[in-house]
Amino acid sequence: MDCQYEDFISDISEIINSKNILLEPEQTIFYRKGIRIGNGSAIAVIFPSSLLELWDILKICVLYNKIIIMQAANTGLTGGSTPDGSDYDREVVIINTLNIDKLILLNNGMQVIAFPGTTLYQLEDQLEPIGRSPHSVIGSSCIGASVIGGICNNSGGNLVNRGPAYTQLSLFVRLNENKKLELINHLGIELGDSPREVISNLENMNFNINEVSKSDHPASDLDYKERVRDVNANTPARFNSDKRRLYEASGCAGKIAVFAVRLDTFPKAKKEQVFFIGTNDPKNLTELRRKILTSMNILPDMGEYIHRSYFDGSDKYCKDTFTFIKYFGTGFIPKLLTLKRKIDYFASKLSFLPTKFSDRILQCIASLTPDHLPDRIRNYRNRFEHCLLILASDDSIKEMEQLLISEISEKDDYDFIKCSESEGKDLLLHRYVAGSAPMRFGLINSNTAGELLPLDVALPRNCECWHEIFPEEITSQMAEFFQMAHFLCMVFHWDIVVKKGVDIEKLKKNILIILDENGAKYPAEHNVGHIYKAEKTLETFYRELDPTNSFNSGIGKTSKNINYR
Repeated sequence: MDCQYEDFISDISEIINSKNILLEPEQTIFYRKGIRIGNGSAIAVIFPSSLLELWDILKICVLYNKIIIMQAANTGLTGGSTPDGSDYDREVVIINTLNIDKLILLNNGMQVIAFPGTTLYQLEDQLEPIGRSPHSVIGSSCIGASVIGGICNNSGGNLVNRGPAYTQLSLFVRLNENKKLELINHLGIELGDSPREVISNLENMNFNINEVSKSDHPASDLDYKERVRDVNANTPARFNSDKRRLYEASGCAGKIAVFAVRLDTFPKAKKEQVFFIGTNDPKNLTELRRKILTSMNILPDMGEYIHRSYFDGSDKYCKDTFTFIKYFGTGFIPKLLTLKRKIDYFASKLSFLPTKFSDRILQCIASLTPDHLPDRIRNYRNRFEHCLLILASDDSIKEMEQLLISEISEKDDYDFIKCSESEGKDLLLHRYVAGSAPMRFGLINSNTAGELLPLDVALPRNCECWHEIFPEEITSQMAEFFQMAHFLCMVFHWDIVVKKGVDIEKLKKNILIILDENGAKYPAEHNVGHIYKAEKTLETFYRELDPTNSFNSGIGKTSKNINYR
């Protein structure tokens, strides 16, 4: 065995318990493989339990010239928190931060400080008793995604009054051009001078948490709701490489080690109302979107478009997840994912069992259980191809209802439901779990279905042809085309399962040409990962953060070599 490798592991073992270091490939596979895509080699997966341990581990990784991949829940959809292959010029170490999950409420919960392993679910749960809400409450919270992961990856934005995950207040570590680790405290809180002093004071909360001074730097995207209202703009409302929203931790995609972020929280709505809108003419939704964004005094909280493909996909392939969350809560899902991984690992040792054994079993069980959707929603869905789910709250409810009545009352093939509380919750949950439908579809229909091509696309705010961008020569190569969107901001999730035998790279190239011709930006909110090539603005940002290319090398199809050689 290589002496340097033994020395490296020995030095790490002096910092943390050996049970928090995984070395064998069969142990590390869960962390080396992405939830959708991504798979590569790593010599170790390390689980620090404190920020001080994380600081010391980073120092050792730098000393031994390792590539460092920071990882939390590994729920990214573009492979951005896992290795990509084995063609790196240095050995890769994954540092999983889920054990460092402290959350500090500031100024009675008006703001928070989240540590690397703090999850969206945890944040939402702790804010609930004090009547506050986080920046995001959709999808990702259901699968255990971390708060800092959202900041690093420009996630969210479906809540149009709050905007995507963003802050200029963070504590992070970078490796400078002289190969020296720097701890940079931009939390806007005085915590001391030396790295160990700063880290210790933060972890031990050695400052008055209810008298934290207001910072001149924002802790959320304050102008997003005005930007999204500009429906005549020929540029997207938000996208990953938007230089206005690239700032240190925000948008960094793991090119630095983020120790903590300071974020705004928001007043929890006193009353919420879900409206379910259906039509067979998508132009109706285009016009409704324009009216909402230009005429309403207070915007609704969200507007989620669901095409029949994704509605039915969620219905058929995500019923088990829907049921688990409805009856056991979102906190159960990370446990379920861990259990599924263990089952699949043991099943892989038995050659007579199929791949993804746990998904196949869950799909079979779900197909035998009673219908999980309310009758009125089920019947309504059967009438329409295009649906829009609007969540309004407090003062926007009446205004939203009046707009819907005036727009829809005299039109055929166009209708809306004012949902009951239980119908609204079921609809939101149905939308939340939909993202796993394409993978399950491909698994169950493996005889005809090929690879998955996930597209996370921001269309221009003035785009009206969103429903007919792809010609028949493109769609004919799809086994299934799953479509949904954060409609008010024109961010679309087009998840394509190609037909068996289709050249997916050629198809992707042709699709991206079409998107470029339509002024689209991609990705919109999931970071470039190892699917997309980083635009020049984004690559420059990565290089400034990480001049030696030691963190998350190769992200955005950049060089994997030291100093970007």
